[in-house]
Amino acid sequence: QVQLVESGGGLVQAGGSLRVSCAASGRTVSSAVMAWFRQPPGKEREFVAAISRTGITDYANSVKGRFTISRDDAKNTVSLQMNSLKPQDTAVYYCAMATSYTLLKHYHGYNYWGQGTQVTVSS
Repeated sequence: QVQLVESGGGLVQAGGSLRVSCAASGRTVSSAVMAWFRQPPGKEREFVAAISRTGITDYANSVKGRFTISRDDAKNTVSLQMNSLKPQDTAVYYCAMATSYTLLKHYHGYNYWGQGTQVTVSS
């Protein structure tokens, strides 16, 4: 049984930084595609970043250059470092795992989800 547990959300001022992490159990993060999605208030869930089994990363255009996804195989965790945060980054951030071999950007392709962690950026 795969479980994903996010941590590290919170309130930060615009321009600040925040790091969210996802601890996985039941499957190693290195044997899956791991991703972060977010859902702003009143909007659909959207892709933020992903890391493939081989360590290739991809980002949404809106976060490219500001966010960095990384993986710690020893701890079986995936993290998202968020810098230069903007009010429009405010959302619930979800960790997701896909058992595919292809890096995916649509949430339909992901098999397992965490419960989400709130990130709020004040102006």
